[in-house]
Amino acid sequence: MQQQSLSKKLLTKVLSVYFILTLVVTVGQVFAEYYNAKNYIKNELSTLQQTFAGSLTRAIWELNTPQTLNIADGLLAIPSIEGIIIRDDNGSIITQSGRFIDIQQRFSNQLVQQELSLSEQQSGIFGYSFPLIFEFSGRTSQVGDVTLFSSRNIVIERIEVGLYFLFCNAVLKTTFLIILFLIAFRRYLTEPLADLSRQIEDLELEQLDGSKIRISADEGAELTAMAGAYNRLIARLQDYQAQLKQTQQQLLSSNNKLDQQNLLLEQEVARKTSGLSQAMMDLQQQKQELLQKKQSLREEIEQRRQTELDLRQKQRELEETIDNLNQAQDRLVQSEKMAALGGLVAGITHEVNTPVGIGVTATSFLAERIHQLGFAYREKTLTPKMLEDFLSEAQQSTELLQSNLSRASELIASFKQIAVDQASEATRTINLCEYLHEITRSLQPHFKKTRHQIEINCADNIIFDCPAGAISQIFTNLLMNSLIHGFDNISQGLIRITVTDDADNIDIRYTDNGKGLPPEQLNQLFHPFFTTKRDQGGSGLGAHITYNLVRQTLGGSIEATSQVGQGLHYHIWFPKKIK
Repeated sequence: MQQQSLSKKLLTKVLSVYFILTLVVTVGQVFAEYYNAKNYIKNELSTLQQTFAGSLTRAIWELNTPQTLNIADGLLAIPSIEGIIIRDDNGSIITQSGRFIDIQQRFSNQLVQQELSLSEQQSGIFGYSFPLIFEFSGRTSQVGDVTLFSSRNIVIERIEVGLYFLFCNAVLKTTFLIILFLIAFRRYLTEPLADLSRQIEDLELEQLDGSKIRISADEGAELTAMAGAYNRLIARLQDYQAQLKQTQQQLLSSNNKLDQQNLLLEQEVARKTSGLSQAMMDLQQQKQELLQKKQSLREEIEQRRQTELDLRQKQRELEETIDNLNQAQDRLVQSEKMAALGGLVAGITHEVNTPVGIGVTATSFLAERIHQLGFAYREKTLTPKMLEDFLSEAQQSTELLQSNLSRASELIASFKQIAVDQASEATRTINLCEYLHEITRSLQPHFKKTRHQIEINCADNIIFDCPAGAISQIFTNLLMNSLIHGFDNISQGLIRITVTDDADNIDIRYTDNGKGLPPEQLNQLFHPFFTTKRDQGGSGLGAHITYNLVRQTLGGSIEATSQVGQGLHYHIWFPKKIK
């Protein structure tokens, strides 16, 4: 396929751009000439209004219709006016001449009150409407209005000669430029490139010395540079040909040496091949052994994977078992609390029955004596001696009632507070000394049949906020453990509770003179379910609950020391401000 020359491509692109630019500029000039001429005609219409408005107004005012028609004909004679409409003060048309816009449709019968511009884009007609105002004796009155029209044709006639000149100028410049470009491209591009192509086509590889291009200096720097580059390429080709001949000679010498080396290599290869065959046999045997080991290793891995799966299953079962044990432990701890509270209720109930029974007996005796005194009074057999005896007996009965009822009230109050605290984890403010006495008073039914003593050494001003139920549960467990375990087969025991404090902490030392614990039992003292009286219904949770309450609820620590025959000692420490 024949390709288009470079000069034609450049000429086509340059002329295309120039033609488009010339067309755009020419069209722009045409529109500019049109709008300038149109604005000039509009200004002429406005100027004409100022010129003939006075005479036309007087003619209409004087009802001089012939003069009005003469003025209208005179205006139509002006080249820029193509139509005129004159109306009187009632909106009736006096005269309409030439081409015009239908003002009846546009304005109806209303007169224009000020200058109004009119334009019809489709028909190309434009103009002005303005009122006719007559002044008489200092008064103004509108006598009508007038509308002047021009059209697009008038504008085109005005600029027709200029448009011909504009188009002829553009055509002449374009033609001249095309001829100039054709001559320049042919002289400075087409002919030098053709000469350069002809010299390149005459290149002969065997005679490179005569193949260099010769070009005149005035044919352009680009062509001169191209010719220089081509001549340098020819020089490099000559160098490469010389090197190629030298290399060919070296290659022949190397081939001879290579043939000799090939003979030596064939002998060495034969010898190595024999050794490699033996090595391949050894490697094949080792491969078989590795495959056997790989199979055994795969079987071992599979066994280990199965063992791992079994272990994970066992681990899940153990975790479920631990969760069940924790839940069972929580239920047992709660049961232990409720059992302790039930024992407390039973002891308090029995303890309260005694003062209540004494009160009932005293009340019955006092009622009987009152009945006897009333009977003697009604029979008029009442003597001062009888009244004196009644007063003495009534006073004794009243004192007996007061003392026993106070005792019952104190027992019930202590039980109520201790029971509420043990059943709740709420935090409240307590006086530690008074609270310890309330705890020992609530446990008095368990100690009253024994000769054991409880000694409390605590300052009266230790007041702080804490979960009182935890304090109650701790000392209830410690006291009952001393009673049940420590004082087993001991008739007279002593429990000493010593409390000290500083600004931030409370230090408690609990000591009993019971039979103590051997080291192996002391190490398991705080373990859950450890008890030395399993056969007697012991749960083994008292010390464990105490340990958890001190460490977790109070945020403190507890330590136990003991020797056989020397009792058990607890050291409890916790902060006053419990988090």
